Amino acid sequence: MIPTESELTDAVHRAARAAFLDLFREHPGHRFYYCVLVTSGEAYGPALSAWSEQALAQEAARQGCAPTDIKWSYADSPFCCYGERHLEPVRPLFAARGELFEMLDDEADAEFDLRLRAMETAMARLDAEGVFGTGAARHAVVVNVEVPSEGGDEERALRLNPPEALTEWLAEAADAA
Repeated sequence: MIPTESELTDAVHRAARAAFLDLFREHPGHRFYYCVLVTSGEAYGPALSAWSEQALAQEAARQGCAPTDIKWSYADSPFCCYGERHLEPVRPLFAARGELFEMLDDEADAEFDLRLRAMETAMARLDAEGVFGTGAARHAVVVNVEVPSEGGDEERALRLNPPEALTEWLAEAADAA
């Protein structure tokens, strides 16, 4: 059975919600400013990454670099791949839709877009539920679905965030991408 876009969205939503809520519950003193789902250019099931101000300060000191060098790097975060127990079961649903590299170009492009749409819709639902905060607290968090090897991160960020949340990200991360 091949899962529909709606079924992918629902599965990502449930898994990401559980993973983000675990993250926030297990690190109550942290001020998270970056919460993303990340996937590869093959649009496999997502992984979670996040940054908090506290984690950034600690990791920059550990790496001996300026905080701005890693501030928006999903891979450098100590919370990269956090909540795998929730997200890992979603991956077979993505795999059941087929391998992009085995599809014709137009078919692969449409499938890639479908998978990213499912992830983006899931993140938008979480945002609407207040998972990333409300009001001024929400304006302090960048939410996104990122694909490091592909374009489109900025467009997704613009759709997923209030403008107030993106001021620093647009100036710092979007230019580096």
